[in-house]
Amino acid sequence: MKITWYGQSAFRVEVGGAKILIDPFLSQNPSWGKGWEGPAEGITHLLLTHGHNDHVGDSVEILKKTGAQLVANFEICMYLVGKGASGDKINPGNLGGTVDCGGFTTTFVQALHSSSFGGEGGSNVYLGNPGGLVLHFPDDRTLYHMGDTDIFSDMALINELHEPKIGLVPVGDRYTMGGAVAALACQRFFKFETVIPCHYATFPMLDQTAEKFVDGMEGSGVDVIVPKVGESRDI
Repeated sequence: MKITWYGQSAFRVEVGGAKILIDPFLSQNPSWGKGWEGPAEGITHLLLTHGHNDHVGDSVEILKKTGAQLVANFEICMYLVGKGASGDKINPGNLGGTVDCGGFTTTFVQALHSSSFGGEGGSNVYLGNPGGLVLHFPDDRTLYHMGDTDIFSDMALINELHEPKIGLVPVGDRYTMGGAVAALACQRFFKFETVIPCHYATFPMLDQTAEKFVDGMEGSGVDVIVPKVGESRDI
């Protein structure tokens, strides 16, 4: 499995024939700032955890260019179709549901957050429940992108049901759990082999490093990877 982090919550995950882009906040992302074309090259699937602008990002342009399958909740799928994405390439779901993506499955799980797309004049379009995404691969480890969330006790059920071994974990505080709480969530509720922190340093209001998370994971036996923006890791 090859994972590339592009800042905030944007990841590219390559497993077998699947090339998956998650939460592609790219061209407007001050941590990345190099456009969406490189990260989106050759993708087969585009997955979204929720509807906030810093997660939906360049989705419409990417979907139009690549013809990738959109996997997201129903409201996001229909909203992006209304913005020009193909209605023939959507794979909608909602919390508790699992969808077959061809080569892997995606399960929509709970996240404690909100979900809307901000427009002009402070307007917001409601875009369904926020969620996390659990990706099951037939010949590789299960990956859990938590989306934006606080800690919650039902993370224990997510672990019981799905046994994810790779976690993509928000740690930036203010809009999600901070690093110390995220470390508690990982150690109390999961048996991860590898975790990658995200959703930090993008904006001044967020924590500027993942140090609190790294410190909190010390002694856990979990491989904590803190990649540079744009760096790929084989896991």
